[in-house]
Amino acid sequence: MIIEPQNTAPQEIYKILIGSIMPRPIAWVSSISADGKLNLAPFSFFTVASYNPPVVCFSPGYAKTQKVGDHLEVVPKDTLRNARETKEFVVNIVSHKLVEQMNQTSGEYPPGESEFEVAGLTAVPSQMVRPPRVGESLVNFECKLRQIIEFGNQPMAGNLVLGDIVCIHIDDKVYKDGHIDVDVLQPVGRMGGFWYSTVKDRFELPRPVVTLKPE
Repeated sequence: MIIEPQNTAPQEIYKILIGSIMPRPIAWVSSISADGKLNLAPFSFFTVASYNPPVVCFSPGYAKTQKVGDHLEVVPKDTLRNARETKEFVVNIVSHKLVEQMNQTSGEYPPGESEFEVAGLTAVPSQMVRPPRVGESLVNFECKLRQIIEFGNQPMAGNLVLGDIVCIHIDDKVYKDGHIDVDVLQPVGRMGGFWYSTVKDRFELPRPVVTLKPE
C-alpha cells in the first residue's frame, strides 16, 4: 500500500502517524498568560532537540476553528498562545501515578480556568521562569522560548515550540549515581487512540564497537 499525504485527508494521516510513531513521551506543559492565568496541558509530540545547549521541543496544534465572516480561522491552544506571549513554559514529566491527573488536564476548558485546580495539582513556583511547575512531577524543565516554527494556519497544522532549558528540578529519589532511575520515575508514553504505555518491559542493547581497518 502506498499513501500520498497530498491526496489523503489530514485526519487519516494523523491516525497513521500516531499509530506508527510510538510510544511517544509526554510533555506536560505548564504556562501562564500575559494577564497571569495558569494553564497546564499534555502534548505527545515531544522530544529532546539538543543537549548542548539543552533544548526541548513540543508541537501544539490549534484548538479549534471559528467562522469569521465568510471564512474559517484557527484558534491557538492556550499553551501556544501563552508561549508566544510570555516566552516561557515548564515541561513536567508524567509518571505512571500521575496519568489520571494528566488526562484530566487534556480537556478543553475555557480560557482562564486553571487545570492545576481542575486536577487537584500543586502549582509550585519556578526558579527562573514565571510559569509554575507541577509539584507532584518528579522531573521539571524550566524553559525560555527559543523559537516557534509554524507549519501553516490551516486546521490540524502544527507548531514546533523549542525551549532552552534554564533550570532542571529532579526529585532526590529519582537521581542516583548521576543517572535517572527509570524504575522510580516510571514515565508513561502515548500510543494511538486512548492507549498509553509504560517502560516496564525493556531491554539493554549496547552499541557495536567499530574498529577501523588500517589503510
